[in-house]
Amino acid sequence: MLFIHEQNKVYLNDDNNHMIAVVTFPKVQDNVVNIDHTYVDNSLRGQGIAGRLMEETVTQLRESNLKAKLSCSYAVKWFEEHPESSDVLIK
Repeated sequence: MLFIHEQNKVYLNDDNNHMIAVVTFPKVQDNVVNIDHTYVDNSLRGQGIAGRLMEETVTQLRESNLKAKLSCSYAVKWFEEHPESSDVLIK
């Protein structure tokens, strides 16, 4: 799967170029974003796509030297289960 990275989102399109999975993280201040939304189409649920979106997001945040706060309930749960990625979170 080819995840597409843009400034404030990571997403996946289907063969018809329709977005079928996305995580958004708008900037809220210098070097801080808010992971506010995660969506995965029903056709992909149960395949670990949301988790892969979060992994891609963590990589992008690290490479961009950004920190994140969380308002998305999925992101909160994912980071609780992946403490090795907590370096991108605001303390």
